[in-house]
Amino acid sequence: MPTDSRRIAGPAETQNPYTLVKEDEKRKIPLLIDSEGRRCDARHTDQVRPIFLKAGVVSQAKGSAYIEMDKTKIICAVYGPRQVLKREEFSMKGQLKCEFKFATFSGRSRRQYQQDAQEKDYSVILLEALEPAVRLEKFPKAQIDIFVSVLEDDGSVLAGSITAASVALADAGIEMYDLVVGCSLRQYGEQVLMDPCAAEEFKLGSVDSSSSVNEGSVTVGLLPSLHQISALAQNGELEYQVAVSAIKMCVEACQKIYPVLQQCLIKAVKKKLQEQS
Repeated sequence: MPTDSRRIAGPAETQNPYTLVKEDEKRKIPLLIDSEGRRCDARHTDQVRPIFLKAGVVSQAKGSAYIEMDKTKIICAVYGPRQVLKREEFSMKGQLKCEFKFATFSGRSRRQYQQDAQEKDYSVILLEALEPAVRLEKFPKAQIDIFVSVLEDDGSVLAGSITAASVALADAGIEMYDLVVGCSLRQYGEQVLMDPCAAEEFKLGSVDSSSSVNEGSVTVGLLPSLHQISALAQNGELEYQVAVSAIKMCVEACQKIYPVLQQCLIKAVKKKLQEQS
């Protein structure tokens, strides 16, 4: 058969590169905490990861934000308000539309270009977290589009997305009652891991997720100034008192993260004023 001389011939046999990666004994949660009470990244159990947050990173968008929580990297863009299409339902209140998407290269396993079930669930939770904070009555017959893209997934992506989307809305000049701060917590029996990384996150069907009742994760979206919870997502099985304690810890962590959002928006406003002058 004639061959294509312009094409580089690949090897006859291929091998998955992940077969060469050593497994850390299924990465069980007890192995991630040493005798001194420190985790795999040298954090204490109640310590959140350092946060880098910047607003106004997408020039074409009305508002945008970029957040880094160690290796977790998320970018959010806000467009609108724009006129609602005629075929859609009429409403004197504005509408929020959220689209959550993992980049195809965000994790060890390649993601699809179209939204999967997890991304659709996260889009709904993100919408429920942001709607109570936005004054939708100020935008009648209008729609605000929020697009969240996870560039690198190293855990707590939903909490980081809530925080980034809130800052992006404020950067776009959308009237809000308060900012929304997200925080996640991993419960493993009596052990509590605040702001879990990918190795510590709760996964259904994993070896270490069926050993006890108090096994799961909690994600909270908080309006800090109003001290109201706008979103609450729980995975796994937690007893009532354990769940209440986990929510309280997430609320306290959100209050500690809140000044980071304030300083980020102050810097963004100062930058805009300098550009206008």
